[in-house]
Amino acid sequence: MCLLDSVLDWNDQSIVCLTDTHRDRNNPLRRNERLSALHALEYGAQAAAIHGGLRARAAGTRAPACYLAAIRDAHLYVGRLDDLPSPLEIRAKRLFGEAGNTVYECAISASGNVIAGGRVTIMLRG
Repeated sequence: MCLLDSVLDWNDQSIVCLTDTHRDRNNPLRRNERLSALHALEYGAQAAAIHGGLRARAAGTRAPACYLAAIRDAHLYVGRLDDLPSPLEIRAKRLFGEAGNTVYECAISASGNVIAGGRVTIMLRG
């Protein structure tokens, strides 16, 4: 499942992505015709995963298989995502870690307003 439509910018420390999938009626995270704001953190985790892949590619390697291990300091400023009329901008900044064992700070916004944020911990599988 890929929820992000495009990468706007990235460097070794961070990434900025954009998406409209929060309004898609076929979004796999929807329940009862709604998409909870809690799922904004999945968007942040996917931005972190893309960032890890881009960093690995730039280093001439492949990103290892990882999983989302934890979410910390989560803040939700809206109740749901599906009723937001503008695209979501997802920012993920690598705080520390390398090659899979990494912590990112994520901020998700719509129309210039932060709607969710928190830290995600990505861990190597196995």
